[in-house]
Amino acid sequence: MINWKVRFKNPQFYIQLALAIFVPILAYAGLTAQDLTTWPTLFNVFADAVRNPYVLFTVAVSLYNSVVDNTTRGFGDSQQVLTYNKPKK
Repeated sequence: MINWKVRFKNPQFYIQLALAIFVPILAYAGLTAQDLTTWPTLFNVFADAVRNPYVLFTVAVSLYNSVVDNTTRGFGDSQQVLTYNKPKK
């Protein structure tokens, strides 16, 4: 089990998810953030990514890696983390 409630309260989690999505897409397209200077370019890059099964697979793997807690066995959070109501300081 994953403590989603606490993860969604942590701004770092949103940054991690955004990077897990954007980086594989930009890498496959051979682009850097500096190359995305217009909204149409950005939308075209994402439209191409959604149509490409390989890119979707790499995004899924990246999301999986960002969600799994590697300090515990299995997919879920530790028993201690499951008791948190907010991120630990």
